[in-house]
Amino acid sequence: MTKVIILGTSSAVPDDKHENTHLAVVGQGHTVLIDCASTPIVRLKKAGIDFNGLSDIILTHFHPDHVSGVPLLLMNMWVLGRRKALNIYGLHHTLERVEDLMGFHGWSSWPDFFPVAFFRLPNEDMTSVLENDEFRIFSSPVKHLVPTIGLRIEFLKQDKILAYSSDTEPCPQTIALAAGADVLIHEATGAETGHSSASQAAGIARESGSKALYLIHYPTGEFYSDAMIDEAKEVFSGEVKLAEDFMELNFD
Repeated sequence: MTKVIILGTSSAVPDDKHENTHLAVVGQGHTVLIDCASTPIVRLKKAGIDFNGLSDIILTHFHPDHVSGVPLLLMNMWVLGRRKALNIYGLHHTLERVEDLMGFHGWSSWPDFFPVAFFRLPNEDMTSVLENDEFRIFSSPVKHLVPTIGLRIEFLKQDKILAYSSDTEPCPQTIALAAGADVLIHEATGAETGHSSASQAAGIARESGSKALYLIHYPTGEFYSDAMIDEAKEVFSGEVKLAEDFMELNFD
């Protein structure tokens, strides 16, 4: 079964029911983690994902709520005996800082550490990130406070498309990433610099011709507003849902 599992849905400040936004693409032979927050081993286990099956990580940008779990994930996998190589993808801005972060932890001296390969992506539209026999993933720069990428995932056997905005203001690149998508997962932090509101996310869904919109990276806890779905439905006539932690989207 090919699916996307939402591991977290909150914007920068999580609560007891919503972890910071990150997700996993799970195929028969490949599992890709998109961003890495919280205590990843715990989240992966709760989602039914074997950490040894994790083949790739894509980091959309270097903000704590999207990359803070990287050192803990790598350390935990090492302690638990992982030997399989791991690929990490991101912009140079992101990976340079991740490598510095790992350097502070002295990971080069961890004995028998499994191989980790960093792949620096150009800051260009529709960059090919990775491709296997199950899916192709493309990235484009989006408009956030630091260099950030959004993603387009094409499920080859199912002929389905999912797009993920990451953190961004409305921009043409997100419309292109989501062109004809079966599902657009778009942030809904609010209409502020570097972010989008639910209605703005709906505008992207409408302009891109997406079939369904899932709102993510929204304010939770005391900052939550239940008006987001109604706001989006005023703009977009397709299906609108609020992403929830551990929600599964099946693409079979």
